[in-house]
Amino acid sequence: MDEQQAALPVQVDQLPVLAVALLKGVLYREADERLWSTLLNLQSRVRDYVAILNLELALDEAEGYAFLRSRAVDEDEAAPKAPRLVARRPLSFPVSLLLALLRKKLAEFDASGGTRLVLTRDEIVQLMAVFLPTGSNESRIVDQIETHINKAVDLGFLRVLKASSSPPGYEVRRILKAFIDAQWLAEFDSRLENYRQQLLPPDEEPGNV
Repeated sequence: MDEQQAALPVQVDQLPVLAVALLKGVLYREADERLWSTLLNLQSRVRDYVAILNLELALDEAEGYAFLRSRAVDEDEAAPKAPRLVARRPLSFPVSLLLALLRKKLAEFDASGGTRLVLTRDEIVQLMAVFLPTGSNESRIVDQIETHINKAVDLGFLRVLKASSSPPGYEVRRILKAFIDAQWLAEFDSRLENYRQQLLPPDEEPGNV
């Protein structure tokens, strides 16, 4: 081998690197600018690559995130069903409520011209507390809401900000917009009223004395 050729750096194909990163979870522009730039350049190849696994690339260049989701397929009784690589995770009612409230808060924040929505634990507790049954033990309610907050963190919709202050702040991740769209948000007020009625104890439901 020629010495000059031996000195050349080996060019690693970035396609498998991108696929592995996306299979592990959401890829954020802010987390890895170089990998994000590579994804933008190779997104057509990435789409073809993951399609073999029955997945599709969801990429929002403006918001700066990308992730993989199962491809929507037409229902066909005769066609064999491919195994699902991206598992669906059912959410409890309170966690769904929390995500809906955070989505509305994010929409209001965007309308005011903000770029990065950060909430304290107390602010998130206040968002949910108005929809929870009155008369319950306050400390128990806070503990329950903290459990729901931790679930939202695990799902990637909230990010704990590392700071010396306690309690910590939480950044609402913009990927939430990919799961709760504008059309759903337009019906948000009526949905919240339905949520509130479901959370009322039987003796407080409308029509009960």
